Amino acid sequence: MDEMECEPTSKEEEGQGKPIVVLLVGAPGSGKSTFCEDVIRSSTRPWVRVCQELKRIGGPSNCNWQFWHDTIGNGKAGTKSQCLNSAMSALKDGKSVFIDRCNLDREQRAEFVKLGTPQVEIHAVVLDLPAKLCISRSVKRTGHEGNLQGGKAAAVVNRMLQKKELPKLSEGFHRITFCQNDSDVKAALNPYTSLSQLDSLPSGCFGQKNPDTKIQLGIMKFLKKVDAPVDVGADVNCTNQPLSTQITKEKDSCFKQPEDISPSSGAAKKIKGDEDIVDHTVDENVSSKDIPTLAFPSISTADFQFKHETAADIILEKVEEFVNKVANARLVLVDLSHGSKILSLVRAKAAERNIDSNKFFTFVGDITRLYSKGGLRCNAIANAANWRLKPGGGGTNAAIFSAAGPELEVETKRRATSLIPGKALVVPLPSTTPLFSREGVTHVIHVLGPNMNPQRPNCLNNDYVKGSKVLREAYTSLFEGFASIVNAQGNLLEESSEKLRSEVSVSQDHFKGNHIKNVPINDQKIKRVGAYESERSKKCKGFQDEPESDCAESRDGRENLNNEKIGKSMTKNWGSWAQSLYRIAMHPEKHKDNLIEISDDVVVLNDLYPKARRHLLVLARSEGLDCLADVGREHLQLLRTMHTVGVKWAEKFICEDELLVFRLGYHSAPSMQQLHLHVISQDFNSKHLRNKKHWNSFNSAFFLDSVDVIEEITNNGRATVRDGGNLLSMELRCHRCRSAHPNIPRLKSHISNCQASFPSFLLRKGRLLLAPSSKSGSDS
Repeated sequence: MDEMECEPTSKEEEGQGKPIVVLLVGAPGSGKSTFCEDVIRSSTRPWVRVCQELKRIGGPSNCNWQFWHDTIGNGKAGTKSQCLNSAMSALKDGKSVFIDRCNLDREQRAEFVKLGTPQVEIHAVVLDLPAKLCISRSVKRTGHEGNLQGGKAAAVVNRMLQKKELPKLSEGFHRITFCQNDSDVKAALNPYTSLSQLDSLPSGCFGQKNPDTKIQLGIMKFLKKVDAPVDVGADVNCTNQPLSTQITKEKDSCFKQPEDISPSSGAAKKIKGDEDIVDHTVDENVSSKDIPTLAFPSISTADFQFKHETAADIILEKVEEFVNKVANARLVLVDLSHGSKILSLVRAKAAERNIDSNKFFTFVGDITRLYSKGGLRCNAIANAANWRLKPGGGGTNAAIFSAAGPELEVETKRRATSLIPGKALVVPLPSTTPLFSREGVTHVIHVLGPNMNPQRPNCLNNDYVKGSKVLREAYTSLFEGFASIVNAQGNLLEESSEKLRSEVSVSQDHFKGNHIKNVPINDQKIKRVGAYESERSKKCKGFQDEPESDCAESRDGRENLNNEKIGKSMTKNWGSWAQSLYRIAMHPEKHKDNLIEISDDVVVLNDLYPKARRHLLVLARSEGLDCLADVGREHLQLLRTMHTVGVKWAEKFICEDELLVFRLGYHSAPSMQQLHLHVISQDFNSKHLRNKKHWNSFNSAFFLDSVDVIEEITNNGRATVRDGGNLLSMELRCHRCRSAHPNIPRLKSHISNCQASFPSFLLRKGRLLLAPSSKSGSDS
């Protein structure tokens, strides 16, 4: 479908859509004017192009162009004030406006952003193309409106890029689209060319670059690459601020620049003749990182004929739960029809509930073409599947299977052959599928809701008590499946950041001869997010646990006494997902349905990714205790309380099953913020235990027994914590007989039958909790 619009979660009047002011942001030669012309040529919406440097009036007779023109008498370029007046005049006439200036810093954009009102949206399209390409285009062009061409163009473009400051939503923009190459530009054109007078576009940032993008070396002596100055590294993480570099003063003083360009704050360097100029810009090869987004259709309200009013209430109930738990993601309800009843209901009810429109909104369009046609990039899309998980039928199911190609059916079959109502199945898409390569969709989540249509299988015959229960379960499974994807992707980013921090640390400390051995990032990690079924017990409900690997990357790669950190707090930048346990501990009242015990000192919950049949977390409720390295003697009573609570729950489970054996302890370097004690059964029978790091995080010196921690802090004031390093990459050995195994499946097969006694050190000091009948061989 060619027409798409975002419908914000507020009540809007029917009729003519809002005028839009689009600020083109980019250096000369980035293609701003071409972008305007391409949109105006194809769009049915009336547009006005305001160009400060234009010296002529009018445009092709077959286009609804209106240029700002200079004072006709002397042929000089216009001013910012004249551009503003022209833009305001066009808006009064109900026309949308392109501001065709460079707009490279916040100050240049500020006056135009003020044109925004409740009736006028302000957009930005950032043409952040490589400096080399912009300079090459500027040098080669002829007949340019502002006479920026030939040899002098290179120095001017280079100088302008020194003060580049990428726009932010906080400046007052409704929507920002970032383009780093020609493919991005083509994709950005589609939403505007297909935008009719009645349509609008979703708010937010699209195609935004990673804030930690690299700096690209400069060009000059007309595109000659030169060495970067030694202080480049200081600004690597400051992509939203002007890059501080050495610049030159253009000797050709007769040249009239198209915008007011003030020199950089850095020291100026005069050039002689054709001396090189150092240029810095953002590396266009760094992939963009948008907010993790799930697009989903309304489940069961189409062919399964579930009541729209009831469905809308359930959707918003589950959306509210999700956005309150997961801070770094958003949800989008999608329907193909502009007159969709379910979208109208959800939109109105969402406005009444004051749900944050940055985290949830509705969208009209084809769920398989959200990015290419609507500019909305989604990590995952939900499929309203049939119970057989087969293509065909109609609606969303047929469209998604068709758009993804045969690979989706193959990947789905590898994970399941059927689905029961109320459940969801996460399926990673191969990068070769059109949905992945064209739309950026990495996962499809199949979900099956309740059926009220007697012509379809498993009809509930208007039993809305049961139907509502199943629909709630379906949305819960869907959103939890999406949360698992966000979690996995977040871990990859955290590992990348940890690796970078480690390398920078080594460089700054001038270590020589000691190379950091970072655990390589497994690019298949996200693909291991398999079927996510809600497995909450009626008695014990799980919420959030450690991500896929509850351990930090190695920071120095060596396991020896120099590795040990005694009495030294571990500083770490915790990502949003890694703060989940902290949020639960500080505000348990918001998560009480997911907790199995709440007290003044601790809260207890099931691990979301349990590594054994029984795996609990006991969280400390004290502020400032991120991990074991933060604990001192003053916290001994808290540690004893956590231990006592853990023992209580272990003994409860042992009473229910005498074969269970428990161990209580802490990870030396956890990946989740907030001090927490693991209470884990020693069967390690879990589908979530998948790799060597998982196993060794509980069966090596990385795991510190609770009784030993309490004893050491009592005696020394601090616990000895070890970084992961070689501990987490050790060979796989059975925790009972210590036999070695080549992989996790072989290890699991072995331990399910191993009858050997536990090592003697575990049988001492109460490190293991066993049924009374099993304690005869243990030491006191």
